[in-house]
Amino acid sequence: MNERHPQTTSLQPFALTAEFTARSGKAEDVAALLSDFAGVVRQEEGNVLFDCYRRTDDSSRFFVYEVYRDEHAFRQHIAAEYGAEFNARLVTMIVEPQSVLTFLTPLSVNLTSP
Repeated sequence: MNERHPQTTSLQPFALTAEFTARSGKAEDVAALLSDFAGVVRQEEGNVLFDCYRRTDDSSRFFVYEVYRDEHAFRQHIAAEYGAEFNARLVTMIVEPQSVLTFLTPLSVNLTSP
């Protein structure tokens, strides 16, 4: 995974998406690998959400939405050895050279009526 991301304050949730496309004939292998990895990540103390999806218009395209308690929790996640093992296996099964990551910043929303 590409680790380039904006700096955030340590107290705000840290969210990102990961997207990738399975190589021909590898979609079910990617789905199984991702499902197993999700089970491990969800046990991390700092993980808030790790949801995995397939696109309805192309079942070889995957989308992962991740939220961590804060940037420190995310850094612990990417430092985990099992994450490196997952990524090493994943890159052999996907079209892209690595997961395409998008880092997100929460909006401050005013819910009061005008």
